[in-house]
Amino acid sequence: MNDVDQNLETDLTIVSETIEDEVLDSLRPKKLSDYVGQVPIKENVSIFISAAKKRGEPIEHILLYGPPGLGKTTLAHILANEMEVSIKITSGPAIQRSGDLVALLTNLTEGDVLFIDEVHRLNRTVEEVLYSAMEDFAIDLILGKGPSAKSMRMNLPKFTLVGATTKFGSLSSPLRDRFGAVHRLDFYDENELGEIIRRSAKILNIKIDTNAITEIAKRSRRTPRIANRILKRVRDWAEVKHDGKITVQIAQDAIAKLDIDELGLDKNDRDYLLTIIEKFSGGPVGLETLAAALSEDSDTIEDVIEPYLLQLGFINRTNRGRIATPSAYGHMGVRQSDAVSTLF
Repeated sequence: MNDVDQNLETDLTIVSETIEDEVLDSLRPKKLSDYVGQVPIKENVSIFISAAKKRGEPIEHILLYGPPGLGKTTLAHILANEMEVSIKITSGPAIQRSGDLVALLTNLTEGDVLFIDEVHRLNRTVEEVLYSAMEDFAIDLILGKGPSAKSMRMNLPKFTLVGATTKFGSLSSPLRDRFGAVHRLDFYDENELGEIIRRSAKILNIKIDTNAITEIAKRSRRTPRIANRILKRVRDWAEVKHDGKITVQIAQDAIAKLDIDELGLDKNDRDYLLTIIEKFSGGPVGLETLAAALSEDSDTIEDVIEPYLLQLGFINRTNRGRIATPSAYGHMGVRQSDAVSTLF
């Protein structure tokens, strides 16, 4: 491939990813009343919003945690929309130095929402600056060096920090304690996912049967982001191979081509289970050993693959490592005695 072709392919990839982001943003609910699922969180957030508006103050800082794709970013956007303020978005790894955080904070206006994704990945130096910003809405700056250095306190506009993390336990206690509200997002049930798929199909002008909605919901790993992604891929299949309308048969055919099984497990999930079952006799096997055997990043395994498998009861996490359960053997069509015998 020559340089021109490579550049063209890169440009097309960037355009494709930009279009995908725009589509996801269009599917994102703007109001709390349109947000499906997470009922206890919605009730609490609704009270926070009403109380804050009544007092004419920003909402208290909120921490959202749970597996990826459950709506943490969407909730942050809704908070800003409901409070009629702007939202600034960043992530923990993007804030490398204290100066990066100071630049963000000083560009906020009164009442703004600052959303930090992967907040557990903030380094400790940056965290220390954030403490006073969250508690006192001020930051302490050191001007100059050596004996002539002076400390100056800069006041900040009152803002709301919304932190999101997939690793609640990785947050330091001082940071965690400075959030006024902490909420865990749970996996969705099929009815909630069906409602989300129906809403997304309407926004995207997709004709889809009720049974097809149920079929997609069953295969979506109880996660809205995955449900919307599968819906769009099934739409492509229906438009290219058929007349554009999604029936249950078309949905099944398209999902089969995506290599997603009846429980929503994809190739990565099945490779994970088979590696534990066949290479390590069902476990226990340590996370780093498992990551090396799969040629996969340990964070991806822990944050993306394992949460749903734990929900299904296919694996157990123990002090000695990961263990495949009898349910995992049954789903993969392997007898435990057969798995053990392959080692001898």
